[in-house]
Amino acid sequence: MSLIQNSAQNNTVVFEKVFKTYQMGEVLIPALKNISINIPKQKFTMILGPSGSGKTTLLNLIGCLDQQTSGRIEVCGSDVSRLTDDEISEFRAKNIAFIFQNFNLIPVLSAYENIEYPLILLGMNPSERRERTLSMLSSVGLVDHANHRPNQLSGGQKQRVAIARALVKQPGLVLADEPTANLDSKTGASIIELMHNIQEKFGATFVFSTHDPQLISHAEQTFRICDGEILNETTASKGGSQ
Repeated sequence: MSLIQNSAQNNTVVFEKVFKTYQMGEVLIPALKNISINIPKQKFTMILGPSGSGKTTLLNLIGCLDQQTSGRIEVCGSDVSRLTDDEISEFRAKNIAFIFQNFNLIPVLSAYENIEYPLILLGMNPSERRERTLSMLSSVGLVDHANHRPNQLSGGQKQRVAIARALVKQPGLVLADEPTANLDSKTGASIIELMHNIQEKFGATFVFSTHDPQLISHAEQTFRICDGEILNETTASKGGSQ
């Protein structure tokens, strides 16, 4: 029985002997080399590594934004290696959410409308959309800012809207690329606390790319990657690193 079959019930992400190679003209560039990892459900997992280490490639494969050259990948219980492009797009829309360091909010939409937008794309009916959107606004403490557009919000408030937008469709997996990079330390701390609370309430798995020591200190699992290879894995009790 394969690694994926053995561990799927306990993990949101499973990589089994994954390689990723890019072709630059006639030259093959190995971005990832023989990656086998398990990312457990409902945890804070950090992917750490210098620029060019393969960290972004790894995150793109986890987020189903790119496809591996060989090996198997399972995300949220599905063997994504076997899905067509259309199936991948549908799967990603339903199961994976993204939080970005520059927030990526739609400037002409209010906070409420930004959070509601993923539900419109999923074809959810208006009454359920409204209930979910208001619930998420309440969860991130922004009910009083529902009608404010991004340019009327602080950095911390924008990131709260981005988190609410990511969680409103109740995904199994949330990928966060440097989510505290553009925030001061106090605001960053409040965002980390919020993500912990959201994680506990909704049971999502969070995978971060970050250089923020404050965020890294909250890691329950850490993978360090360099030159396309996993150097080490560290696990820790919740709320502290080992």
